[in-house]
Amino acid sequence: MLKTRLIGGGVAAAILALFALPAAAQSFRVQCPGSTAMHPSDTTNTGADVYSGPKTPTSANVTNGVTYQPNGGRIKCQQVSGGDGFATMADGTQTYLFGFGPLSGMADVAAGMPGTQLATTFNQFNVNASGVINPGIFVGAPVDQTAQSVASTYNFNAAVGLVPDPNMTQYDGVSGTYTGPNCVTKEAASNPACMTGHVDPRLIMDVGVMNANEPAPLIAIDEDDELFLTLTNVGMIMRPDLFEQHTIHFHGYPNASAFYDGVPDASIAISIGGSFSYYYLAPDAGTYFWHCHISPPEHLQMGMVGQLFVRPRQDRVAAGHSLWASLAGGSGLPGADAKGQQSDNRTACHTEGILCTTPIPAANNNVTRASTGRYAYNDGDGSTYYDVDYPIQIHGFDPNFHFVGMTFNPESFTDMKDKYFLLNGRSYPDTVSPGTMTTQSTDGVLHASQPLPTIINIPVNGKALLRISMLDVTEYQTLATLGVPMKVVGVNARLLRDLAGNNTEYSTNSITVAGGESVDVILDATNLPAGSKYFLYTPNLDHLSNDAENFGGLMTEVNVCPAAQPNVDPNTKNCKA
Repeated sequence: MLKTRLIGGGVAAAILALFALPAAAQSFRVQCPGSTAMHPSDTTNTGADVYSGPKTPTSANVTNGVTYQPNGGRIKCQQVSGGDGFATMADGTQTYLFGFGPLSGMADVAAGMPGTQLATTFNQFNVNASGVINPGIFVGAPVDQTAQSVASTYNFNAAVGLVPDPNMTQYDGVSGTYTGPNCVTKEAASNPACMTGHVDPRLIMDVGVMNANEPAPLIAIDEDDELFLTLTNVGMIMRPDLFEQHTIHFHGYPNASAFYDGVPDASIAISIGGSFSYYYLAPDAGTYFWHCHISPPEHLQMGMVGQLFVRPRQDRVAAGHSLWASLAGGSGLPGADAKGQQSDNRTACHTEGILCTTPIPAANNNVTRASTGRYAYNDGDGSTYYDVDYPIQIHGFDPNFHFVGMTFNPESFTDMKDKYFLLNGRSYPDTVSPGTMTTQSTDGVLHASQPLPTIINIPVNGKALLRISMLDVTEYQTLATLGVPMKVVGVNARLLRDLAGNNTEYSTNSITVAGGESVDVILDATNLPAGSKYFLYTPNLDHLSNDAENFGGLMTEVNVCPAAQPNVDPNTKNCKA
């Protein structure tokens, strides 16, 4: 017991000492460059670029003898915390978590969207118009503690804690004058020279402590994007005896560098009080998930897991353009069609290849890029078209494991037995409660711990893509729907098509997944009555429960929008006129 107290005191002293260190010695940093070799002038705040095949490298894209192939895409950035917190189960039980929380894109995360941001949004200083840091705007954000709900006016999506670097103040001690940008005055608010990735640890701790989300914040990027993902370890406040390191591992994701893979044996782990920026180049569309790779059975069970998805290049093909040509290319095709994805060796499907990710359809059906909607994969024939997409993250909690995890760790991993069954961190009926669920934590502040509802609204005669990730570590899970045709188009981030290009997608009314697997499913509401309601649920009856209560667990509603509101807003996912 004495040893535990000494360790806990050591952590508290270390955190306090962190704030007393000079700015140069503080270890919280973020990284989000405004330009790179592959994206030398990514300075706008608009959407994704139009994809027209690989671009021809120029001298500006050649560095140290390496020729870069700029295929479009953008620079995207996200910052997350690693720590602890609480979530509320459907029976009212508050459950202790290890978890990741948002430190950027907080308004989007609170609205149920990915927290991934363009560099121009991410790199905004946390200062007001007078250049004064205002930590108060972040405490408990994005929850309005008066209304006990997400504040409707909250719109902060930049990196929390990003402030002018005080070490960049250039002062001539001989003449007594400033010789460069004065990064400690209001000049810093608009001076790019003051931006070095320096963050104020007070702001990081104000937001990141007890800020675990269940599941972890969504990450969403487009093929050819460069993603800079910063993890900041803020420590376990409820477990000061644990010096837990954390990492980020993109499960099943084709990452060429082991250094950024998050497996501590082959890369690095982030200790309390430290930050690390992971780098990823997005090559393959599909649905994946990400998690901490330190003691995975424990940290996944405790909540350190979330979803990542990559949108295909086909989404960026110009409207009216041939989908087959954008994929296959060919010397006989006009203009940009001559440089289809087959011209890019990173993702091309060669005849001798066995790991092809974008098989060319066996026949050209002359489908062109639709002016609305998107695609799950680079299908080349429009077979994975959808109108609106929904992340469906299946998870389960063992309440005993979480309870003892708040005090000590005596329970064996082999004794785990889930009693709460969750879709996007909620059990029914909370799965259909709109908006962000909040939990008052031990710091007395309401935290937006469960931001994602699981209500599925489909446009009249439209299609919905379900990006299903299995995050559970103890169970197989099945989801079924009756009355809504279900088409499986991708498994484990791979389009269902053989190497000859033949479509192998299939129709079903249920899918079964194991831990670590993902399935892309399209629900088709064609000819279904407007205003009709269906259910997506598990036929495993013992998983339709919230611990000891029946009528909960893995279930949510599927709604076809009413005739008066036949469309779905792509951001809010609500039916609209």
